[in-house]
Amino acid sequence: MWFRQKKKPEAQNGEARAVRVPEGLWTKCESCGQIMFSQTVAENGQVCPKCNYHFRISARERLEALFDEGAYEEFDSEVSSVDPLEFKDTKRYAERLTAYQRQTGLKDAIINARGTMGGSQVIISCMEYAFMGGSMGSVVGEKITRAAETSLRLGAPLIVVSCSGGARMQESVFSLMQMGKVAGALARLHEARIPYISVMTDPTTGGVTASFAMLGDVNIAEPKALIGFAGPRVIEQTIRQTLPEGFQRSEFLLEKGMVDMVVHRSQMRPTLISLIQIFTGKTL
Repeated sequence: MWFRQKKKPEAQNGEARAVRVPEGLWTKCESCGQIMFSQTVAENGQVCPKCNYHFRISARERLEALFDEGAYEEFDSEVSSVDPLEFKDTKRYAERLTAYQRQTGLKDAIINARGTMGGSQVIISCMEYAFMGGSMGSVVGEKITRAAETSLRLGAPLIVVSCSGGARMQESVFSLMQMGKVAGALARLHEARIPYISVMTDPTTGGVTASFAMLGDVNIAEPKALIGFAGPRVIEQTIRQTLPEGFQRSEFLLEKGMVDMVVHRSQMRPTLISLIQIFTGKTL
């Protein structure tokens, strides 16, 4: 024969030995493609050490990174969604809620917490993307409203960390009503001259962007976060024009005056503490 099929080398003792890599040992950057030890990424605040890509983190991880010594007290944790429309697509909404509650250990897509930052009392509402894409339903609106009311009662600054795909379609108009409801609560904070700082992470879109995410006394974004109302594809199809490079990313919005600051995750806590001290007139 003019060719010969090469035999695969036999493993010692005639048995193939599989090399097993522990699950979760490596992390691949979604931006630059670099493969790194997961521990290295974790030690860098879940930020790629090569290109500074900010990986998405959970609400609890973010709260621990912001509060003094990572200590905080959660409140309004018992508030839970219902299914007023008895909505069903491929699955009943009630079943989806149960599944996500079991998966995340949360009642809905947000955590209300109080604690201190730089020694000053602060209220933080932090959204959880792992719960139905951080979508804004009636519970998200109710809990941010309650956080604003607690902030008003205590005279403590309010910080809302957004990470959301927008309004929750399964609640229809009940979801959309939250935009005005939260805006009204934030207006009362403004009248009382109590600081409200909005922190936008990747992604912050839809009705969340169109309401409380853009209403801060200071609007802060993490680097390269997707921030906008409609998606780029929808906008291009509507206006029939090619969008600029980096459209709807933090840096583009900063250039156009839509956000006030783009802050690296490692500098988020000291930046927020400085802003709180400026607003309240307190120093360490």
